[in-house]
Amino acid sequence: SNLHTAFFFFQAEDGIRDAQESRGLGDVYKRQVQETPGTVPPGRVPRHKDIVLLGDNIDVARPGDEVEVTGIYSIRLDHSLNAKHGFPIFSTVIEANYIRRVAEAQLQELPDEDKNEIKRLAKLPNISKLIINSIAPSIYGHNHIKTAIALSLFGGEAKDIQGKHRIRGDINLLLLGDPGTAKSQFLKYIEKTFHRCVYTTGKGASAVGLTANVHKDPQTREWTLEGGALVLADKGICLIDEFDKMNEHDRTSIHEAMEQQSISISKAGIVANLQARCAIIAAANPVKGRYDSQLSFMDNVDLTDPILSRFDILCVVKDEVDPDVDFQLATFVLNSHIKNHPNNKNKEGVKFLEDIETTHRTNNTISQDLLKKFILYARQYVKPRLSEINKDKLTKFYQELREESRNSGGFNVSIRHFESIIRMAEAHAKMYLREYVRDDDIDLAISVMLESFIQSQKFSVAKIIKKKFSKYIRVREDTNSCLLYTSDAADDLLCVDLGGRRIIKKKK
Repeated sequence: SNLHTAFFFFQAEDGIRDAQESRGLGDVYKRQVQETPGTVPPGRVPRHKDIVLLGDNIDVARPGDEVEVTGIYSIRLDHSLNAKHGFPIFSTVIEANYIRRVAEAQLQELPDEDKNEIKRLAKLPNISKLIINSIAPSIYGHNHIKTAIALSLFGGEAKDIQGKHRIRGDINLLLLGDPGTAKSQFLKYIEKTFHRCVYTTGKGASAVGLTANVHKDPQTREWTLEGGALVLADKGICLIDEFDKMNEHDRTSIHEAMEQQSISISKAGIVANLQARCAIIAAANPVKGRYDSQLSFMDNVDLTDPILSRFDILCVVKDEVDPDVDFQLATFVLNSHIKNHPNNKNKEGVKFLEDIETTHRTNNTISQDLLKKFILYARQYVKPRLSEINKDKLTKFYQELREESRNSGGFNVSIRHFESIIRMAEAHAKMYLREYVRDDDIDLAISVMLESFIQSQKFSVAKIIKKKFSKYIRVREDTNSCLLYTSDAADDLLCVDLGGRRIIKKKK
């Protein structure tokens, strides 16, 4: 985007006025619009077109926004191409008369019926459970990851301390685990669900591609600044797949963006500070391909302490052999293939394999369209504050967790993780559209942080830590979480669902 100052000449009815009277100064903003990645036809690259903004339209949208532009499609003589080829060549631009951001338009056009439905859902005692079940419904299990993604989508509250120091409110998330555990599918789901996302891969991303790039404008021959993925994802989410494949130099370049949420540039005489107020959700593989529970977290991942401490939640995904879970997973995948076959869609009488657990979970979800509106509404209007919470419990937990991290050898717990607990509690309060953070929000944030810490330990150490911190682990399930299922097709089986874990026993 280039900002120029230009002269304008206004034409009167009887011809051109006197130059002193008609001449004025005004700002011209030249920007480039591009097709959204989801609408590009197969086998093509996104098309782009230059637009010219004047007056009040200049500061309406930022780089990375999805916009609707109304304007005049016109031609202009390109002097550089004319001099190069020796004959007149015209370039096409759009002179914008009106521009608006799609996300704001969706929020403004949110009907009263949807707002009333969102407020009704927020009063349900198990709305957080419904939201977590609605995250990536086509992926089986991984309740801890879905909880972390839900918290990151809603986000905490940023604090500005007297205009001198800013504390971020976005929740960064790292998914680390074995191949074939749907890490990339989670990222693709977030890209389609959240209203502002930028997706990139570690191997195809460089330092300038993530932060900012300085290059010469082909027309004015001036040095211009071009924002990277983190700048384009401002006030949104930046998704980075194959995070472990990035070069160490490229990973170091995003340190400032992950904590201070700004990018400082000093190149080619341009000194600037760009905003990168976005959450980062990254997926990575262990060093040896598969996660080894006999080794500590630091031995399984090729990431340094400075970058790991900037992630609020660490999710370790292990592909473990469990006959009961494997049976349910295979049933879920078969039913998914049968249900989503092109010839079986919208047809009645299609037979599915019996899967009571999936049926129960499907009935306890909300629609994806309503979930998008719920997230948009909560992030825009709900600003929860810390009030009457058990501060002693929170500080004592941090003290004990920090002491345990020094002795156990997992990831190092710092004051950043204490702030992470506060952010997660605020995000959980947003699910209920509450103005204040309550103790149950703190309890869930502590349990998520503790789960991340336990998953990063060796198998032998994790058991000891889980027993030691059992007083902080509060299973936030309603009274119907322990259900007794009896199957008509298999009367000799007794299936008990305990907090998402299925136990199959023979009936006596």
